[in-house]
Amino acid sequence: MTNAKNKVCLWFDDDAEGAAQFYSETFPDSSVGAVHRAPADFPSGNKGDVLTVEFTVLGIACVGLNGGPGVEHNWAFSFQVATADQADTDRYWNAIVSNGGDESQCGWCKDKWGLNWQITPTVLTQAITSSDSAAAKRAFNAMMTMKKIDIAAINAAVRG
Repeated sequence: MTNAKNKVCLWFDDDAEGAAQFYSETFPDSSVGAVHRAPADFPSGNKGDVLTVEFTVLGIACVGLNGGPGVEHNWAFSFQVATADQADTDRYWNAIVSNGGDESQCGWCKDKWGLNWQITPTVLTQAITSSDSAAAKRAFNAMMTMKKIDIAAINAAVRG
């Protein structure tokens, strides 16, 4: 991971290591790498506190920065996780929401650190991008009524 030319840097108040550990336990192709400690006191911490954590989420190189309070994640950035079936959709959604997160609409949820996630079944993506515009519209309208995506309901909408 240290050789990655580009990493996503995510700001955390003070628990980048906890977030990285949660992501590595929840998602495949995820791991925690190096943990770097502050060499001196800084505005939101002390010498020896965890300053940055290198980690991978679903194969994406990231660095978590314990930058302190005052900077919040927003909907402009999210991880979009493509799921193969309802079991994967349920597992990822439930892991995020039941660990202090919040549900939102259309497959979006937020973890306890404020990071946004889209748990998106591939069936949904295929349905709303279908060349059958009537089926795509029905699937889209069904999605708009959901929090966690229900694949059976999306399939039913596609069928009409």
